Amino acid sequence: MSDVRRTYLFWIALSGAVGLSLWKADVRMNDLFAPDARSQMAAMVRSMFPPELAPSFLRSMITPTAETLQISVMGMAVAIAIGFPLSLLATATITWSGILHERYSSSSRGVGFVPYAVARSFLSILRSIPEVVWGLMFVRAVGLGPFAGVLAIGVAYGGMLGKVYSEILEGVNLRPAETLQASGASRLAVVTYGMLPAALPALASYTLYRWECAIRASAILGFVGAGGLGQQIELSLRMFNFHEVATLLLILWGFVFAVETLSAMVRRSLAR
Repeated sequence: MSDVRRTYLFWIALSGAVGLSLWKADVRMNDLFAPDARSQMAAMVRSMFPPELAPSFLRSMITPTAETLQISVMGMAVAIAIGFPLSLLATATITWSGILHERYSSSSRGVGFVPYAVARSFLSILRSIPEVVWGLMFVRAVGLGPFAGVLAIGVAYGGMLGKVYSEILEGVNLRPAETLQASGASRLAVVTYGMLPAALPALASYTLYRWECAIRASAILGFVGAGGLGQQIELSLRMFNFHEVATLLLILWGFVFAVETLSAMVRRSLAR
């Protein structure tokens, strides 16, 4: 089959998939821009202004704000503790394939494929379950509060970090690692000095991006009883205090902006 025909088939299949999705997902853009919808959204936005800036309200938000930050930090710590070791096992060039394994027999490479497949499958299970579902499960297990949010973010994001970490490691230039292996270095030294330094900027950048996502996720988990700003947003929404919701969203925006600034600083530092 020629490249031109494959291209046509691809676009036909993509167009069909998009059209079918629009139909089955019941996407009706006219409803979004209908007069009633516009008036309802405009009324909600108007009710958010001015944001609630009363000193008493801001003081009461100090604890939930700190709680949200703590949930995201500890959740990421748990996620890294889960994801990084699994990512090493889930990296094909470390466990069973590629130039680092050419001198080994096929049976030895087959043995290395077993932990690779197990780690990949486990990471798929962790990230296939949304953090909200993990949050509901952990709330049942450990009760209401921040700890359930920490566990939910740690487990769900551990699967995401492990998957992406392994792909980053598989994409690095293996020539330094091959040189170390040829000089008789151990497998640990080959990974530590031949692969991780090249992958470090991408690993750090993706980790900080996931921390940004964890801040948002910790707010969402507040809706299922995991505490933090999310719980305050839910209470304000239930009481129709949209001006309070605006303040809480501004706090979350500040967190995201701060993490984005920190990520840019770290990337510049590692690039030097």
